[in-house]
Amino acid sequence: MLSSTLRRVLTASALALPALVIGMQSAHAEDLEFTLHNDTTKALTEFYVEPTASKTWGENILHTEIEPGATATVTIADGKTTCAYGIRGNFAEGQIVERDELNLCELGSYTYTEEK
Repeated sequence: MLSSTLRRVLTASALALPALVIGMQSAHAEDLEFTLHNDTTKALTEFYVEPTASKTWGENILHTEIEPGATATVTIADGKTTCAYGIRGNFAEGQIVERDELNLCELGSYTYTEEK
């Protein structure tokens, strides 16, 4: 038979485990913020961010255009636990620039520049 002290420790551990798992999920599902720079000569009119594994782009997350030379803070509030995202920027006059497999957690920012 288990001693009463050992039984109490095991019971307390079993009860604490769900709280620990919930806390870990919350910590990993925080919103991801990064800085977006537009160092082009055209306004960035739409911006899409999706996990790298996604096959579709979802919704435009810009609330307003990012003018040439301007910077904005972008928040990804998708509840996902990934850092690997693809991005798509739509610019005035129809230019589209896509990048895949960016680690936005490590980068902290992304800059669009003129393609040469």
